Amino acid sequence: MILDAACGAGRYLPFLLDKGHSIVGVDQSKGMLASAKAKFPSVQFEKVGLQEMSYQEIFDGVICMDAMENVSPEDWSLVLSNFKRALKKDGYLYFTVETIENADENEIKEAFEKAQLDGLPVVYGERLDEGVYHYHPTNQQVKGWVQQTGFEILKEGNGEIWYYHILVRKT
Repeated sequence: MILDAACGAGRYLPFLLDKGHSIVGVDQSKGMLASAKAKFPSVQFEKVGLQEMSYQEIFDGVICMDAMENVSPEDWSLVLSNFKRALKKDGYLYFTVETIENADENEIKEAFEKAQLDGLPVVYGERLDEGVYHYHPTNQQVKGWVQQTGFEILKEGNGEIWYYHILVRKT
């Protein structure tokens, strides 16, 4: 069974379903979940945020695509621990994140300086884009959090356009 964490409207579900996987999709948006349920009525969906997940060793794999950049630096360890707890032994987690190495460094710097001038308690890499929060950690920060959580890194690297991809295994 696969957990599609922050599944949104189900963008990645066709690929997983075509491979014969059973899937649970979670998202914190009722609207996105309603859209996904309309398209994929056989899939189980739950309204839950990444920080609130409490699954216990029931998934063979977890994917989290296009969402980790919305997690604050304070919550990264919590979210990764939730993924690890949700996985069975030797289960896999694959996720993407927009890191500093894959973003426009000038935009990040400008956003950081503006937020500081506005008196906001930000760390470098945090920014608001039209009211939407993003945090761009470094690749090294991501690897550090992953390793601190106890995952084994199997593959990692920068992909096309913005994203750092990482595949890890629970040992």
